[in-house]
Amino acid sequence: MGSFFNMIGGAATGFLTGGPIGAVAGGVGGLVSGGGPSGLGNIAPGTDPTIGWTQGMDKTFETENLLLNAENLRHQTAMQVQSQQFNEVQDEKSEQMREMNTLRTVAMKQREADDKIVKEFIKTAGGE
Repeated sequence: MGSFFNMIGGAATGFLTGGPIGAVAGGVGGLVSGGGPSGLGNIAPGTDPTIGWTQGMDKTFETENLLLNAENLRHQTAMQVQSQQFNEVQDEKSEQMREMNTLRTVAMKQREADDKIVKEFIKTAGGE
């Protein structure tokens, strides 16, 4: 019942200082800050059972968040490894293509040289 009287006292004080809106605010303030059995003034960590539940939920949330972060890190590491392997394969393909181009260029130079030799042979063999 002390909480009820605190509400009435707060409403009266609020009405005198702030009119009807002050009365509502003062009444709510008196109700909340009351020290009686139904007021919030007697809630303490030792008497409020919801604090333990809240702390338990917080620990659960933090654990799940930690596990999600670990899974994200594992995923990022796997993606990095896959990306590195892909880059290595691409580098190897590029190197093979450069080698093929070099061999093709050398083969073309050899054909040009062979063609010149054949032309010279034909000139000398044909008497021209």
